Amino acid sequence: MRYQLRVLVCTALFATLPRALLAADAPAATPPAPAVPSWSDTLTAWGISVNGYIAASYYLSNGYPGGYPGVPGPVLQGYDVHQFDVRHDTFQLDEAGIQIAYQPKQGFGGLVDLIAGEDARILHEAEDGNDETFDIRQAFIQYATGPLTLIAGKYVTLAGAEVINPTGNANFSRSLLFTFAEPLTHTGVRATWALSDAFSFIAGVNNGWNTTSTNYGSKTGEVGISWTPNKIFSLGAQSYFGKMEAFDAERTLVDVVATINATSALTVIVNLDWDKQDQVIPTPGGTLGDAKWYGAAVYLNYGFNDHWRMSLRGEYLKDSDGFLTGTSGSHLAEGTITVGYAPVKSFELRAELRFDSTDQPIFLRDPARGAYPNVTPADYNDSLSQIALQGVYKF
Repeated sequence: MRYQLRVLVCTALFATLPRALLAADAPAATPPAPAVPSWSDTLTAWGISVNGYIAASYYLSNGYPGGYPGVPGPVLQGYDVHQFDVRHDTFQLDEAGIQIAYQPKQGFGGLVDLIAGEDARILHEAEDGNDETFDIRQAFIQYATGPLTLIAGKYVTLAGAEVINPTGNANFSRSLLFTFAEPLTHTGVRATWALSDAFSFIAGVNNGWNTTSTNYGSKTGEVGISWTPNKIFSLGAQSYFGKMEAFDAERTLVDVVATINATSALTVIVNLDWDKQDQVIPTPGGTLGDAKWYGAAVYLNYGFNDHWRMSLRGEYLKDSDGFLTGTSGSHLAEGTITVGYAPVKSFELRAELRFDSTDQPIFLRDPARGAYPNVTPADYNDSLSQIALQGVYKF
């Protein structure tokens, strides 16, 4: 019995001995390499934000939403009745944009905002007349101290419910107010004073509407307030007043935007504008009188779920003194419905149907007719229907 026990013990020792020797001779396990932070994590740690987007579209209309300068027709025929969708039956790179910002709550910072595409071309043309498909939409230095934030450089306007960046809008096309009643960008100095968590006061001085530089001393002032008493309601009111270089006379804008988050799914936005341009309307006495126009836009945005949404926009613009259409008391109106589908958070596909109506024929029926010298008012319609499909990718 003892002999058998000794055999069993010896056998067990010999069986485990090689493993023990190998374990003793094996090198220690290498600890895992420390995780290397990603580039985005590094930028976030530094307080730098980088984001961008690409928006492309196809749209088709039964007329021409853009103007042909120099051909017979109403006053508006020298302008774009729509803002960025001014072509006809076209595929289009609307915007490709990138924004880099360092905006600490205290101290110095800055922001650079670059865009390219058809929207950039039209924006660049509005600013200095150059037809280029690249634009520095914003570039400014910032200084923040306590409740006060100062920026100096080029920045987007305070006015309006819609913005240049397509990711900030619910519709593909821009409103009539965006086109005819509101500026796009300014170059100057702006101060924002946060009086409380709910109320801010804004004031600034700049070169004017869509003007990067001027050769005259007169400047445009801006004042505004932002009031958000709760999560349901917010109100923004702003005014611009100063010399418009193209007419060498004062232009004034009063703009109000109210937002109501009626439910978690439904948002209602109301935008009101009143404009006045001095010394542009001939009078019987041989002098130039002032022109006024005003309008309202209402938006209903409803989210069905995380993937599907719908936006309705209706607006009316009254040209009281005929500055836009050439006929006093004329009006423009439009209605738009947009359906958005976002299979993922970074991408949305938008389908839009829009109808414009005026009491003056301002939409060219056949774009080819614009090249002919014999085009007449009979070649214009007083309405326009447009369909559009747009894809927007954010990164």
